[in-house]
Amino acid sequence: MIKLVASDLDGTLLLNGAQTLPEDLFPLIHQLKELGILFVAASGRQYANMKRLFQPVLEDMAFICENGALAFQNEKLLYEDAFDPELSREIVETIYAKDGAEFSYSTRDFYYMKPKTDHYENLMVNIVKNKCKSVREFGEMVEPCVKIAVYERGGVTEESIRYWRERFGDRCTVVTSGFDWVDFIPFGTNKAKGIKEFQNILKIGPEQCVAFGDEYNDIEMLKSVKYGFSMAHAKPGVREVASYETPCVQTVLKKIIETKGKMEEVI
Repeated sequence: MIKLVASDLDGTLLLNGAQTLPEDLFPLIHQLKELGILFVAASGRQYANMKRLFQPVLEDMAFICENGALAFQNEKLLYEDAFDPELSREIVETIYAKDGAEFSYSTRDFYYMKPKTDHYENLMVNIVKNKCKSVREFGEMVEPCVKIAVYERGGVTEESIRYWRERFGDRCTVVTSGFDWVDFIPFGTNKAKGIKEFQNILKIGPEQCVAFGDEYNDIEMLKSVKYGFSMAHAKPGVREVASYETPCVQTVLKKIIETKGKMEEVI
């Protein structure tokens, strides 16, 4: 029987740039809990942002945040990964110096930013509704850094991805995270780390777990479960590692609930 269901957000539960979750998701999460199945939101987003999105069902679920750098359940921090301070400083300064690139520096509770444009500040604060602090000097960023993201308006190009990987790929993981973003995370940090944390807590194995994703930062998570679903529009490399495919997460969740977690009847 399935005991854990994990899902990415952007491009998976949040489609076509949506910044609010579909209303039909919340009763499904509650029903999963009633069946003894833990729903875990697994995203590159910050914890404060994810809590706002899932406000109606916070007590029914758990969170893997910042691409696996943080995990929470019932407001309890389960673990936290962080960058070497010198490396995080070098990355943000390099991003800031590059034309057309903006950065976010993730801490446990908020993002540091040094916006170059009103567009980026509006995107982060008013559209995505992140909890942010703007700084004038890099020295103001004193909290431990759990993730850094670079935003390039109009989409991250292959040339740009190659640039970031050549610059920092030997010192941290550099992975695409949606159309406009590239994430920098400490080696060993990924969403699968969070999945394994919850597997240990629940005393379950991969065969009792389901996961959904669409981007390259979801690959480790999909590999960490037996029932990995890629979205129909997922990147080719994501579809290759996933065992199954779906156009809609809720459709699969409803089947899991109907069969009381008997995955052999779902697939």
